[in-house]
Amino acid sequence: MKKATSIKVKRRRKIRLGIRKKIKGTADMPRFSVFKSNKGVYAQLIDDINSNTLVSASYRDKGINPGTKSEVAKQVGELLAKKAKEKNIEAVVFDRSGYKFHGIVKSLADGAREAGLKF
Repeated sequence: MKKATSIKVKRRRKIRLGIRKKIKGTADMPRFSVFKSNKGVYAQLIDDINSNTLVSASYRDKGINPGTKSEVAKQVGELLAKKAKEKNIEAVVFDRSGYKFHGIVKSLADGAREAGLKF
């Protein structure tokens, strides 16, 4: 029996693949990829040329205090930027993965910018 996939999920998948064709991350300027689940948010800095994840952070990492999803997303952004600074990564290409730049995604980006990441 085939699993039914909602129109919304199919649309976002199509948008995400279109974005991946246009945006490429390198070791010098990696792609800042965002994934939202129902419970939290995940972020990665990806080098697409070598197919390598350089830095990652999520709501499950140590040092993330509980709060609203937007507050947690901001903390995740700050943590990701801190880890990136340790690996001498200053600038990134932001990939919102088809999500609107609003709410959790905006909080994540703001947290990373405040911690010194440039995009």
